[in-house]
Amino acid sequence: MALEFKVPELGENVEKGDVVRVMVKAGDVIAVDQAVFELETDKATIEVPSTVAGTVGEVRIKQGDKVKPGQVVLTFAAASGAGQSSESRSPEVQGAVGVQGSGSHEIPESKAPAAVVNIATARPVAAAVVAAAPVVAAGPVELALSIPAAPSVRRFARELGVEIAQVTGTGPGGRIGQDDVSAYVKGQLTSGGSTSARAHVALPDFSKWGVVESKPMSNIRRKTAEHLSQAWQAPHVTQNDKADLSGFDSFRDASGARVEKAGGKLTITAVVIKVLAAAIDRFPQFASSVDMANEAIVYKQYRHIGVAVDTPSGLLVPVIRDANAKTVTQIAVELAAVSQKARDKKLSLDDMSGGVMTVTNLGGIGGTSFTPIVNRPEVAILGMSRSRIEPVWHDGQFVPRPMLPLSLSYDHRVIDGADAARFLRFVVEALEQPLTMIL
Repeated sequence: MALEFKVPELGENVEKGDVVRVMVKAGDVIAVDQAVFELETDKATIEVPSTVAGTVGEVRIKQGDKVKPGQVVLTFAAASGAGQSSESRSPEVQGAVGVQGSGSHEIPESKAPAAVVNIATARPVAAAVVAAAPVVAAGPVELALSIPAAPSVRRFARELGVEIAQVTGTGPGGRIGQDDVSAYVKGQLTSGGSTSARAHVALPDFSKWGVVESKPMSNIRRKTAEHLSQAWQAPHVTQNDKADLSGFDSFRDASGARVEKAGGKLTITAVVIKVLAAAIDRFPQFASSVDMANEAIVYKQYRHIGVAVDTPSGLLVPVIRDANAKTVTQIAVELAAVSQKARDKKLSLDDMSGGVMTVTNLGGIGGTSFTPIVNRPEVAILGMSRSRIEPVWHDGQFVPRPMLPLSLSYDHRVIDGADAARFLRFVVEALEQPLTMIL
């Protein structure tokens, strides 16, 4: 019996993706863990590995297709390894039957299926976890049609970017009216909810003034836009300062070759990551999150620092874990590795999760300062601009010094201005005098 390989679980809250590239064709013999297609989700572009070894019989996807978890993408004319019969298959494979993930409403088929892999970790999903996933017989179309609302109300909700199923109707029998949709949107905006209605403002007809072209957003660009729209709900304040990099330049000249020998590059970003981990130990509110639903502040004991990386696909933020426990050399090596993974579209969702604060460096491009937006649910982000030689008053005279502009944006709900100034002063002094971190 032919085996099927289905789109695996895409990660938390990821329900679909776009096929960027198909890497196999009918007749190809593939091995387990071999990449078979490239998928762009809301959070990253990733290569999806096969959990089945054998000869490809039919390829059911092509570039540009939208796919979701559980959808069959390959069938196998012959198989080996993970493609053995269902009776002899391992518990992980045997249990991974049908469609997985909350984003799917398909009923599992009785044919022998393939294993399900969590893309975030590239590991098979345990049978017990798969078996526990609820199976929903009603698809999204049937569910939407069962909601009591007139076509005009449905259209009104769509124009505002509202899922009609999320709205509570106040009419007879729970019927939903336009006032209910408006009240839902108002409530979301007031409570900081995640509706996209605030962004759905009709644009003028630009074609009246000349030739225009409309291109759909990529998944990563769309998710970035949604995420930053939500992040901007927090009251942002930006504190600016400058650090004298004379000491860093000497340190880089003396130690750069040693770091390069280890496989990294001694950059100011690598040093700043280490400094931020030490600064957060002094000011723990910078590694917190605001929980307005429970009127609480969540303090994190770990020191994972995110790093914004500019890629052709958009801005991605891989995370350097436990920066407080790593040397600058280790951070530099890891930073070079994750930055390359980002540019090669190799980052997993796990690579971009768990950060407590983010650093972004635009110095390689230029500029004197900027206002970075806090990467929600974090509460602070540090931006670096291009350093330049400036006259600094020292010992009764002006001397040329390389000065680095720093911009610290923070969520004023949990961080006060005075603490932000102290935090940034610590960063500046640690860059100028590294021993500051151990005093």
